[in-house]
Amino acid sequence: MPYIDLGELQLFYEEIGYGEPVLFLHSGYSRGILAFSGQLQPFYAAGYRCFYPDFRGHGRTMCESLEWDSAVIAEDMIRFLDRCGIERIHLIGYSTGGGVAYYMAARHPERIKTVTAIGNGGIVDDAGAEDFEPEALEERGQTDFIEKVKCLHAQAHRGNWQEYCRQEVKDWRLHPSLTDEEWGRITMPMLLIAGENDGFATKRNLEAIRTHCPQAEIMIVEGCGHRPHMPMEKAIEVNNRIFDFLGRAKCE
Repeated sequence: MPYIDLGELQLFYEEIGYGEPVLFLHSGYSRGILAFSGQLQPFYAAGYRCFYPDFRGHGRTMCESLEWDSAVIAEDMIRFLDRCGIERIHLIGYSTGGGVAYYMAARHPERIKTVTAIGNGGIVDDAGAEDFEPEALEERGQTDFIEKVKCLHAQAHRGNWQEYCRQEVKDWRLHPSLTDEEWGRITMPMLLIAGENDGFATKRNLEAIRTHCPQAEIMIVEGCGHRPHMPMEKAIEVNNRIFDFLGRAKCE
């Protein structure tokens, strides 16, 4: 399994397939490939070169500092593309990864072909964040969740799962927070996807993004929550819409 040396950061990633490059940006509390189990085989079969990195502070990526946020991760991803020799790429970001995609597109628009964001409304919404503070998790006896964090992110947090959770909550409360000027720089094709019942990415949120980015397409997936792209929800429907979107972007 490959690592890329980014100086203070040993970034773990997985690469699958050949063809047009796509960078998959995972959610918080997850890591690279796990957040996109419903896309792994379909995108490979469709002829895309897929990159699944573990963010700073997550999974198997290793860094001396345990601090991170979405804006910093966006810069990490640009450096990752530099090291891979990729000038321009399609972004598919889920939840936190959607925020990372917004930052990348706003601050490095020349590097981004398209943006697909799933389950990210483009605004700070910290509702429920306090429930994921490490002390709150312990008080409520959330042992299964704590053990999952310890296991999935062991190399990243090096045993300090409490700090991992604090960083997740901090990012939840602060990002994404793009300025109007930054939103205005996102002019490439854009697809915004949310489940009908997703409280973090409502139709109103997505329509607000479209006031800054009028080219943005919106897909509301009926009967789904925060993870419409997952196999247990409507992965096929979501994938087909993304493939259609990417296919049209290639023709422009």
